Amino acid sequence: MSTLDATRAELALVVLYLNKAEARDKICRAIQYGSKFLSNGQPGTAQNVDKSTSLARKVFRIFKFVNDLHGLISPVPQGTPLPLVLLGKSKNALLSTFLFLDQIVWLGRSGIYKNKERAELLGRISLFCWMGSSICTTLVEVGELGRLSASISKLEKELKNTDKHECRMSNTVRSSKSQMKGH
Repeated sequence: MSTLDATRAELALVVLYLNKAEARDKICRAIQYGSKFLSNGQPGTAQNVDKSTSLARKVFRIFKFVNDLHGLISPVPQGTPLPLVLLGKSKNALLSTFLFLDQIVWLGRSGIYKNKERAELLGRISLFCWMGSSICTTLVEVGELGRLSASISKLEKELKNTDKHECRMSNTVRSSKSQMKGH
């Protein structure tokens, strides 16, 4: 493969990545938080970049709440414990609510929605939904780690028992062979 072919392949991957709204959102997030860090809360260019990037990122989330609505009504894998199911569905409901309300916040900040007080209230409510979603996600992940740990422990015990059983079997076979040679 020539250098030009390799470069074309790598550029094709970059193009595929940049064609996704989530990828552009992640790039904007890096710009937003980088400028927030640089501004250190002080007015100036960096703070203006932070504010405008924050507003621009909200456009990438338009109708994204549908994804979590779909997750909310989708069936869960069999064998998933009820607490994890409830936490997962709560996460979907809270995140979907956050993303929906965030669109109203964007409409208020862009001047389309005129009731500024209501938009600010919905913004605070949406942040609580996001916080609740994050807590549910953390608890689900911890629960899944616990399930994986228990499964690994169970497999290790089964392997140890299998190894002991095989070891006894091979010792029995060896002793049988040596007894046969002795006869």
